[in-house]
Amino acid sequence: MRVIVHTGKGGVGKTSISSATALRCAEMGLKTIVISTDTAHSLADSLETKIGPEPVEIHPNLWAQEVDARYSMDKYWGRIQRYLTALFSKQGVDEIVAEEVTILPGLEEGAHLLWINQYVEQKQFDVLIVDAAPTAETLRLLSLPDVTRWWFERVLTLTRGAAKILRPIGKLVGRGDSIPEPDAWDEVNVLFNTLDKVRDLLADPSISSVRLVVNPEKMVIKETQRTYTYLNLYGYATDAIICNRIIPDEVTDPYFAMWKENQKDNIAYIDEAFGDMPLLKAPLFGGEISGLDRLRMLGNALYGDTSPAQQMYSGHPHRIEPLGKEHYKLRVPLPFADKRDLDMYRSRDELTLRVGPYRRNIVLPHTLWDLEIKEAKFEGSTLNIEFARV
Repeated sequence: MRVIVHTGKGGVGKTSISSATALRCAEMGLKTIVISTDTAHSLADSLETKIGPEPVEIHPNLWAQEVDARYSMDKYWGRIQRYLTALFSKQGVDEIVAEEVTILPGLEEGAHLLWINQYVEQKQFDVLIVDAAPTAETLRLLSLPDVTRWWFERVLTLTRGAAKILRPIGKLVGRGDSIPEPDAWDEVNVLFNTLDKVRDLLADPSISSVRLVVNPEKMVIKETQRTYTYLNLYGYATDAIICNRIIPDEVTDPYFAMWKENQKDNIAYIDEAFGDMPLLKAPLFGGEISGLDRLRMLGNALYGDTSPAQQMYSGHPHRIEPLGKEHYKLRVPLPFADKRDLDMYRSRDELTLRVGPYRRNIVLPHTLWDLEIKEAKFEGSTLNIEFARV
């Protein structure tokens, strides 16, 4: 199965690109599903058909879905949340407030990740296209396994330990029903294991690709560069840049002359900024891109005779290289990152990198646990960290 995630600044045309890509894959004989992770769903509008929280077949080989986050939350978190809500309510907290504060951080967004895992495990489709939310929300979504794992290990583990002591006391004072039974915590483990699996499959370039959608505008390109840096920070592979809404050469109206010239300069800048990353281009069409016929036109412009499902670029977000006995180098590509915005923290088995407002925890292999950081420096666009016995 191939997973393709389209993200980028709001308004650049991600939904149209996702719909056109899914249609192209379906018409090439691949069983395809396109899902929306944006809370302000517009996928149904793009496809000009009614879809909902469950997959709907809208064309031969093509399914679409707008994920119902609340349903997924109840499925994966409902039992624990009901226990915690009952506990807070008995202590005088309003039930509605208690329900809100017991939502696992980020789980509402994470509901989309759980569906991705289901489709990959069940092997229902050949291609999964993800119409992702605008950049900031997508980065929060992709970093969710790290964030929730931290929350779980630091907070819920303490609560689970306390429950062993509180449960017998609670039964004596009539509150035993509000303390989770041990098997309820097993469901939490299943949830986090699922999130970890999704993280692994999305970080595997042989299975998944992130494709950045841009318009040829300087502000959009700058945000896309930052996004590319953060995706590398979290270990997600980008395999293409999609430049949308390019004014065609046949448009000769003088009104568009300066706009066209600016676009030409900005497209050249994209080529320079992203190096040998494939750049796909789509023109600005004379009207809205919605409905299968118009989406087919967009797909033809983007892909020609090629398959969108193929891996377009191969690379490793970070890797460890042996330099000698008990001497290793961890290479983390961070293109466009400013070293003044970088912070690094080390524990025995974990390395934490912060670039701007985003943080990434890299779990270190056992080989590096007892080694010290000898040197850390930028070389080109890569952060190189040497580990050695000191």
